[in-house]
Amino acid sequence: MSSPLNVAQKLINSHLVEGEMKPGKEIGIKIDQTLTQDATGTLVMLELESMGIDRAQTDVSVQYVDHNLLQTDFKNADDHVFLKSAASKFGIWYSRPGNGVSHPVHMERFGVPGKTMVGSDSHTPAGGALGMLALGAGGLDVAFTIAGEPLYFKMPKVLGVKLSGKLPDWVSAKDVVLEMLRRYDVKGCRGMIVEYYGPGLDSLRAMDRHVIANMGTELGATTTVFPSDEEVKRFLKSQGREEVWTELKPDEGAKYDEHEEIILDDLVPLIACPSSPGNVVEVREVEGKPVHQVVIGSSANPGFRDFWVVSEIVKGKTTHVDVSFDVNPTSRQMIENLSANDAFKNLIHAGARFHQAGCMGCIGMGQAPATGKISLRTMPRNFPGRSGTLDDQVYLCSPETAAASALTGKITDPRDLEKIYGMKYPKFVPAEKELINTDLLVEPSENGHVVELEKGPNVKSLPDFEELQNEYKVPVLLKMEDNISTDEILRAGAEVLPFRSNIPEISKWSFSIIDDTFYDRAREKQKEYGGHIVVAGENYAQGSSREHAALAPRYLGQVAAIAKSYARIGWQNLVNFGIVPLEFVNNGDYNKIKQGDVLKLQGLRDALESGKRVKLVNETKGEEIELTYQLSDRQIQVILAGGVINYFRLKNIGQEA
Repeated sequence: MSSPLNVAQKLINSHLVEGEMKPGKEIGIKIDQTLTQDATGTLVMLELESMGIDRAQTDVSVQYVDHNLLQTDFKNADDHVFLKSAASKFGIWYSRPGNGVSHPVHMERFGVPGKTMVGSDSHTPAGGALGMLALGAGGLDVAFTIAGEPLYFKMPKVLGVKLSGKLPDWVSAKDVVLEMLRRYDVKGCRGMIVEYYGPGLDSLRAMDRHVIANMGTELGATTTVFPSDEEVKRFLKSQGREEVWTELKPDEGAKYDEHEEIILDDLVPLIACPSSPGNVVEVREVEGKPVHQVVIGSSANPGFRDFWVVSEIVKGKTTHVDVSFDVNPTSRQMIENLSANDAFKNLIHAGARFHQAGCMGCIGMGQAPATGKISLRTMPRNFPGRSGTLDDQVYLCSPETAAASALTGKITDPRDLEKIYGMKYPKFVPAEKELINTDLLVEPSENGHVVELEKGPNVKSLPDFEELQNEYKVPVLLKMEDNISTDEILRAGAEVLPFRSNIPEISKWSFSIIDDTFYDRAREKQKEYGGHIVVAGENYAQGSSREHAALAPRYLGQVAAIAKSYARIGWQNLVNFGIVPLEFVNNGDYNKIKQGDVLKLQGLRDALESGKRVKLVNETKGEEIELTYQLSDRQIQVILAGGVINYFRLKNIGQEA
């Protein structure tokens, strides 16, 4: 008789096609659905073209346009045209600009309990709220799953988080995940799936669970899962899709690799201070600081309740004169539902600056805060400069804390609204059925083979890269500290992201937040040495899944990265583009390398092929250092080929022969 399984194990076991479910071992799973968005999807579509794919092999694939919505010139508009043509060509659903943010829209319209999904967005694990195994990945990994290939990753441990009790007034789902971040920080759940269970689930609606699953990414987790229970059934019924519901719960006696418990009754309003989602304190510890911007919305707080509770708090009032009160609706459907009752009117009357449905300020696409001023946001990230303002002071909080602070003009514990205004906590009761709008979802074409890709002048084909050489002599172009994010490696924002389909142009922004001389120096050293290396501390390349953070440095000649450890998606993206992700055997050796040192990698290819450690000679200092790597046999072949597209081509040639 087989052992009882938890939800995460059930999901993996039912889709396992390669490997064994042993933590740390590489596995391959069948993927049912994919999600791409426009900031990363342009590359996915170019990769599908480069791979010669005819049509998506998944059950459902959807291309959303939700990030780069500003059309200050032709670039974003051209990319939208390109994406629509690519979706039609490859048999992919297309969500038109303004239809909404990918994760909540996908949950409403396409998510199915028990299914697997991979998305070229690091917050794809939000789908775990429905009882899906939903993982974020780099675009190449997504492109391969669209082509029918398995998704490969290391089998994670499962952290079981028991929820007990009930959320108090003025505390909501955002405070649950902020409490997890207070305990684990941004790297404490690497190599884990976080699975929530227990009686406390009864007080969390499906979209509350979405909030928690979405920001599980900030914990460094592989993904987050919830069971599919009666609440999930209720949610799907409200979306007119009750027929896709199936129950999915842990078996009686199911075990977890690690354990945690949160007693919901004990939670208080929490807030993540600049400039990390893991820098969490109680709101009481920072209350009173002046606030100049409050933004509600984004994929991290996308539910009707999140907007409704804010509308009830600000009802009949006007936000503080110093506060820009910005509302980013989740979707066009959300706008219609808010308009169907007093919620929309309450927000507008209170002074809301109502924006189009999309990610907007979350990705630095407008809504940049003023210099040195505090911005409170219900968003998932506050990495340095992500907002579009380099010296930003972004705090992450719940809708309740955001609304209270918008009224008072200072960081305010929402529980104080009872004594300030005599206000009782608004009690939310979900509608049995929401207004549903599917008009801006374009079905896949049946005749994709006759569709021509429409490429504007800013859409460039992917560059080709050579296979790995056996020896390199290259300089250390940059030495960095711990927790460097992909936002710092290749920044987002309205100035940069329009070049996402033009690698030569977007590469000019590589590492610009850390060192604005990097591009010029990289070009110079590429001519002199043929490439470069970067060195970093713990958890290198955390955050967004955007593969530009690997592709652009590779274009500039990056041969390898040397770090104490890596974030999962960033690490995989390096492999996919043929950059060797090396690690220190002894972390103390990190101090033996300085920026500007010239390093010699001898027998690199031989070492990888034989599974031996890599010897590095610091020619500047005359010292030797041993390096290691955590690569599977398949990944080593990818690296040797110069990247996964080269590997795919070689594999297909071999099969044809």
